[in-house]
Amino acid sequence: QSSNSLKASYEDWLLTYGLSISPFHMRWQTALFNRQFYNWGRWRPRFLYLWFSIGMVFGIVAMFGSVILLGKTLMQTLTQMLTEAPKAQNDRMLQVVVSVLSSALGFLLCFILLSCPHQQVPGVNLPVSQLTYFFSAILVSGVIHEVGHGVAAIREQVRFNGFGIFIFIVYPGAFVDLFTTHLQLISPIQQLRIFCAGVWHNFVLGVASFMVLFLLPAILFPFYYTGVGALVTEVAEDSPANGPRGLFVGDLVTNLQDCPVYSVEDWNSCLGDISEKSQVGYCVSAATLQQLSFPARVYRRLDGTVECCSNNSLTDICFSYSNNLNSHLYACLPARKVIEASRVCQTNMDCQKDFVPSFCVTPSLENQTRLIRVKHPPHIDMLYVGHPMHLQYTVSLSSFVPRQNFLSIDLPVVIETFCKYLISLSGALAVINAVPCFALDGQWILNSFLEATLSSLIVEKQNRELVGFLILLAGSALLAANVALGLWMVTAR
Repeated sequence: QSSNSLKASYEDWLLTYGLSISPFHMRWQTALFNRQFYNWGRWRPRFLYLWFSIGMVFGIVAMFGSVILLGKTLMQTLTQMLTEAPKAQNDRMLQVVVSVLSSALGFLLCFILLSCPHQQVPGVNLPVSQLTYFFSAILVSGVIHEVGHGVAAIREQVRFNGFGIFIFIVYPGAFVDLFTTHLQLISPIQQLRIFCAGVWHNFVLGVASFMVLFLLPAILFPFYYTGVGALVTEVAEDSPANGPRGLFVGDLVTNLQDCPVYSVEDWNSCLGDISEKSQVGYCVSAATLQQLSFPARVYRRLDGTVECCSNNSLTDICFSYSNNLNSHLYACLPARKVIEASRVCQTNMDCQKDFVPSFCVTPSLENQTRLIRVKHPPHIDMLYVGHPMHLQYTVSLSSFVPRQNFLSIDLPVVIETFCKYLISLSGALAVINAVPCFALDGQWILNSFLEATLSSLIVEKQNRELVGFLILLAGSALLAANVALGLWMVTAR
């Protein structure tokens, strides 16, 4: 009997605070915000009428557009499954679309796959360190989505019972409780304004986040300046750029080889160009070449490239060059002495200056490996040997440089990253919820749309409901096929 009374008091306590707890699911609902929702719903009625009418048009267009997007994505997925060597561009496009689809329906799967620090998830390489951004953006997107429904419902004279937040395993979300009888009594057009308000608000949130991201240099101008380089904010422990002659937090990178760096975008662009183009050479005079080089055994690596430094030195690199007699000469040279105070070149003709005999010596490295000179004054240049993308993935940078030492170098990065997640995930919720599929906003948008447009053509309500059911069945199958095939394609590689 004591256990029953304890259970009853526990249930009363949950009910008092609007809590509901069940396996894998926790939910909290409150009427604390009702007054605020009613204030929003009654603010400037004409403006809200226009606002949600625009949202209604957007929601209807998004419903049809989502079906077209799903159809194209499914065709691309099937084409890739049947093609032995898919094009890289199509592969990237597929991953982007799959990430949008799986963001809304595969949060749990993504979380499970994130058991490793850099585990690959569908369409996104999401580090555990960014899970806070991920779930915060989901929660904010869900709250804005439900605020749209709630305010639109009050605008259309539908009773608002409360607002709540839930957590399903690890996925956070929000909901509003509306009086169903009122929803059924209003016209289909009024219903459309309410049902489309969620995807409309997600779209607006995505656009607003994009505008903040675009205008961030102007917003932060009093505290941070840009256009002077890429500021190092983090260097991974396993990064090749880590070390006494490497990069440190607070360093300002201004050049990669002869490619100027004014921002993070320039950093990425320069690394991309360096990766795609052949290794540049360096002008060295004949006298210097003879002085620095020392005899070493020349042999070929497994990939066909030539190595001539056999002493396992961390400072010497094999260079190749040509003269008038022989086009395949090799010399093991101290890299820093060769590169510092030397200009880059492609051929010997680029080095003919002041009538001093000079050669264009090029590092003889493994395929895809590059020797990159990174300028970060006032420090000595960093000489990086490896794949350019390894440098890109293990060094975090920011385009914003603090005007004062007490300002955080991470704040602009936090704002940038959060805005990017909001754009991606809020857009994902808008796309997914607009799909005419069971249990999504698209189901109610479709039903109200059919009631508003087919009432005169299909008089019997039962027949209209049958048409809606068949469309929802097809939309649900299309969405399920996209997510299943997309996840299989990405995880099976």
